[in-house]
Amino acid sequence: MPVREKFDFELKELKQKLMDLGNLAAKSLKLSFEALEKQDIDLALKIIEDDTEADMLEEEINDFAILLIAKQQPVAIDLRRIIVAIKIASDIERMADFGVNIAKSAIRLGKESFITSLDRLKKMHELTLEMLELSLKAFNEEDVLLAKKIAEMDDEVDALYGEIIVNLLKHSNDNQQQVTQLSFVARYLERTADHATNVAESIYYLVRGRHFDLNN
Repeated sequence: MPVREKFDFELKELKQKLMDLGNLAAKSLKLSFEALEKQDIDLALKIIEDDTEADMLEEEINDFAILLIAKQQPVAIDLRRIIVAIKIASDIERMADFGVNIAKSAIRLGKESFITSLDRLKKMHELTLEMLELSLKAFNEEDVLLAKKIAEMDDEVDALYGEIIVNLLKHSNDNQQQVTQLSFVARYLERTADHATNVAESIYYLVRGRHFDLNN
């Protein structure tokens, strides 16, 4: 196999590993909120047990990327593709961690009745999950327009986060433990959206060769 053809194949393999990691993070976030809503402790425990798969895949991506740089000595956009893959892998692994954190909150909340509606929290979860899925699509297609959309969605998530915290504070005398855990869940989702925005910024850097702050 010619050198360039082999390198292109390995770049595709690196991209696929990153997509696999993204799918693991999406699964963790989706199931953790399901565990919270349904108060399913067994599901929450399984999410926590499965987290090592994402950790190991991130390490595998980093090792694979470093080996590619050492073997191929890439330049220009090829080098950016590899550097961005390492950066995005870190952001996605953190999103998977937030799924685990939500599962832990679900366990701490147990089976007690919720003191307030989870509607806003569910909307926030749906938005962050969509941001993650769009960030993977934007990376796969190297699409800066999709990246811009992700940053715009982050503003909506931030607004929902503010509304949720204000609402929870109104119930602080009803059940402090539940208010605390639901506040944590909202924070984990808000941070997930921030990491999706980081991925969008990395895509801008990949395509344009310049850094953009999409949080402002």
